[in-house]
Amino acid sequence: MSRTPVPALLLIAHGSRDPRHAATVAALVREVRAQRPALEVATAYLDHCAPRIPQVAARLTDAVAVPLLLNRAFHAKHDIPAALRATGAALPVADVLGPSPLLLAALDRRLAEAGLDVRSAAVRARTGVVLAAAGSSDPAADAATRAVAATWRRTRGWAAVEVAYASAAGPRVPDALAALRTAGAARTAVAPYLLAPGLLPDRIAAAAEDADLLADVLGAAPELAALLLERYDRARLTAEALPALTA
Repeated sequence: MSRTPVPALLLIAHGSRDPRHAATVAALVREVRAQRPALEVATAYLDHCAPRIPQVAARLTDAVAVPLLLNRAFHAKHDIPAALRATGAALPVADVLGPSPLLLAALDRRLAEAGLDVRSAAVRARTGVVLAAAGSSDPAADAATRAVAATWRRTRGWAAVEVAYASAAGPRVPDALAALRTAGAARTAVAPYLLAPGLLPDRIAAAAEDADLLADVLGAAPELAALLLERYDRARLTAEALPALTA
């Protein structure tokens, strides 16, 4: 008995002139394939890197587009839908990655790898964390990042969590570190809420020299790969249910 083929997962990343970005996306794709070996996974970029969306979408007869984006800002609302429309491909598009408990678990992982005992409630209660994001001019994206920070503090019991941005309006990392110390944090850590290395993570790292600890970007964390598959599954099932609902 033959199985019905499942759509491919088309991972859409932003792209960067920094070669570490594409290398990280490739590592993340390997992790996705390791978690679901039978699934076809393709990658396309909005800018800077190859292959671009038209090159990949043109050869995929059945796929679900999954944006490698944390918030529903301009790229998710406008750039990706426009790029897909331009190809003539009517692909289902999954939701962005945030918010999700899996992202918080990935942030925990990176802090643990940097040397913080995240399993200790006493350590967490003494530690203030800066959630350092890229920043956006979209108020909804800013609100979403702040909601992630609030949830992370509430569910983990951090002494405090402050949001900082590498671009757009402040606060910047030094401002957030100062706020943590004012709030009584005995130890401070900076956790980049970013997907891959590049200019903005480097800017965050340079600004975090006064922190006690600096975590790595989310990168190819297994939790991130699992989240991509979760978004893919939800969008695929929704698309499959639509014909029945409209019949």
